[in-house]
Amino acid sequence: MSKTRVGGATLNQTPLDWEGNRKNILEALKKAQKEKVEILCLPELAISGYGCEDNFLSDWIYRQALKSLLQIVPHCNDIIVVVGLPYKHNDINFNVACIIKDKTILGFYAKQNLALDGVHYEPRWFKKWPSEVIEQTEIDGTFYDIGDLIITHKDFTFGFEICEDAWRKIRPAIKLSQKGVDMILNPSASHFAFGKTIDRENLVVNSSSEFNCTYVYANLLGNEAGRMIYDGEILLAKKGKLIQRNDWLSFKNFNLVYSDIDITGSQEFDNPIEFSRNKNTEFVKASSLALFDYLRKSRSNGFVLSLSGGADSSSIAIMVSEMVRRGIEQLGIEGFLIKINRSDLIDKEKGKESQAAAKSIMNDLMTCAYQGTVNSSDETFNSAKKLAEDIGATFYQWTIDDEVNSYTSKIENAIGRKLSWEKDDLALQNIQARSRSPIIWMLANINNALLLTTSNRSEGDVGYATMDGDTSGSISPIAAVDKYFIINWLKWAEKELNYPALNYVNKLTPTAELRPLENNQTDEDDLMPYSIIVEIEKEAIRNHRSPLEVFKILAQRNLEEKELLRSHVTKFFKMWSRNQWKRERIAPSFHLDDFNIDPRTWCRFPILSSGFEEELKELNNL
Repeated sequence: MSKTRVGGATLNQTPLDWEGNRKNILEALKKAQKEKVEILCLPELAISGYGCEDNFLSDWIYRQALKSLLQIVPHCNDIIVVVGLPYKHNDINFNVACIIKDKTILGFYAKQNLALDGVHYEPRWFKKWPSEVIEQTEIDGTFYDIGDLIITHKDFTFGFEICEDAWRKIRPAIKLSQKGVDMILNPSASHFAFGKTIDRENLVVNSSSEFNCTYVYANLLGNEAGRMIYDGEILLAKKGKLIQRNDWLSFKNFNLVYSDIDITGSQEFDNPIEFSRNKNTEFVKASSLALFDYLRKSRSNGFVLSLSGGADSSSIAIMVSEMVRRGIEQLGIEGFLIKINRSDLIDKEKGKESQAAAKSIMNDLMTCAYQGTVNSSDETFNSAKKLAEDIGATFYQWTIDDEVNSYTSKIENAIGRKLSWEKDDLALQNIQARSRSPIIWMLANINNALLLTTSNRSEGDVGYATMDGDTSGSISPIAAVDKYFIINWLKWAEKELNYPALNYVNKLTPTAELRPLENNQTDEDDLMPYSIIVEIEKEAIRNHRSPLEVFKILAQRNLEEKELLRSHVTKFFKMWSRNQWKRERIAPSFHLDDFNIDPRTWCRFPILSSGFEEELKELNNL
């Protein structure tokens, strides 16, 4: 039995970081060579980074990518390496994988199917390569094959699919199989979404079975460019059996996975290690990694959060705490601090056990402030204070009544009348939220820290947020997650992640606390049940259905009485259409679900529209 050691490596890259990206590639390569890997698959566009956006329209980026490639080639001794980069051929932009063997370029496979769904926009930058076409491309006077390549090695052959290639019904693997190819390598940049790992594993395993081959998949890792998170999954399968995988969403610069495979013969394998992949765990791992990369790549000193004691801000505080805990667990105390550019804290934390160090580091990295008003309750204050103490964050408290009264009296003098809750409800609520913004921004500036804003997707749907108030921030970690999930996740986190202080927030009914306390304001009274918002948005936004279609689908599920459901669907569409301008201004958010409402990445909707006038008439005349 002749075996070949085949591996995949994930890389945490940064757009346009030529030196840093090359360093990660060379470290992964060195590790693979040390482990005697013969064939190594690296991710899509690993040299430049996937998220370069419209820089891919520039000529210089292709020159830089090629320059970096040529610096990598001399290190590829005694190994075959497949590495992704943007490449210009005949003055046309292509997304390619370069195949290098023993310090020599063998050629370039060019991507045949470009992603143009959801968060992807590849046809804006690249041209797809035609199937079964091979041409010659010149680099410094030497000609290489480019196109739909098949490589021969030992007694077997291997071909390629790049990410989107594999997700199409008509895909390169079909013709590769017809030609008897024994192995397919897939360099990918496949963004994270809840549950997507199951689809990806099925794709790899089923591909290896359907095409009777060994299939190698290597994905990018981390929060590469700000919004997308890459889970760094590496999967190896042979003829319908998953033979190797890695633990995903790692804080490390790279991970390497390999296996000794008899490419052309039969072989028994041990079962690969399984990891927990439920939605609650995925949320923790993806969000904490996203915050880790955002912090270090933005070269900020830490985070500032207006901690209200409610569900949204509490979930974000836990994410930062989990970022520190997981970072120390994977990198060690010193390694974690070096990675986040906080070497100044190393001496302070030396000799401490992990849990004590995590709490101490949180004190330096995370600053929270409870900004109360006369409308704030003791319950939310205690919730905020206890949580800050539990995670070790620096905690301040102050009231903003003076600021609110100053603004209110000025406008009353200007318009010549007193404001009242009966007549000026919205203005009086909003001025409280907006008055919190300047001072928390000031604290963030003083700390050279990122201000975390607390908008969630459900409230973004219906505009239940104050622009320049609770939407103020550098990054909005949960803006792509629905509130119903957040509420239930906090109950899970209290027990499973061992944050007993979450007991305080988990006892509270979600409220903005912007009206007088005797009004007993709650979010769901102002809007509708969060569980209903989730169901409406899935059909209306993710599945692009009309008001009447949404109503009919949800009515069949008996979620609530039909007339109440009709009113909720009507309210949702009205509020959705009039609040697009708010969604245009939400701070950058992490893509976590299979859809989001960020108009810059997934959901484009006109700022001005008729507000579904005809469609809502149709619904209410039913």
